[in-house]
Amino acid sequence: MTIQEHQAWVKSFYEGRNWYHFNPLIRMNFLTEEMGELSQVVRTIELGRDHPGEHHATEDELRNHLKEELCDVFDQTLILCSKYDLDPAEVFQYGENKLKHRFEQEN
Repeated sequence: MTIQEHQAWVKSFYEGRNWYHFNPLIRMNFLTEEMGELSQVVRTIELGRDHPGEHHATEDELRNHLKEELCDVFDQTLILCSKYDLDPAEVFQYGENKLKHRFEQEN
């Protein structure tokens, strides 16, 4: 699956659930929420988690949770790209070009 195919799929899924209509400012709140969840799983992987009554996740469970949260962040980003009619591949290329230009004198 390409990034554009996934973007089209997630947009269609969100439209079907009536989630797509939220404006980009509200969407940023969703992205922030997902970043918090990603931060929590990364902290758990890197530092552990000692919380009474909480299940101690296995390495496989943590890895799957990491994939889940990374995908949630990525999906919110793709929805923002869609809201602004941006092709994610062009966004990635833009970022790559920015970094190459910024550090070109080091080569």
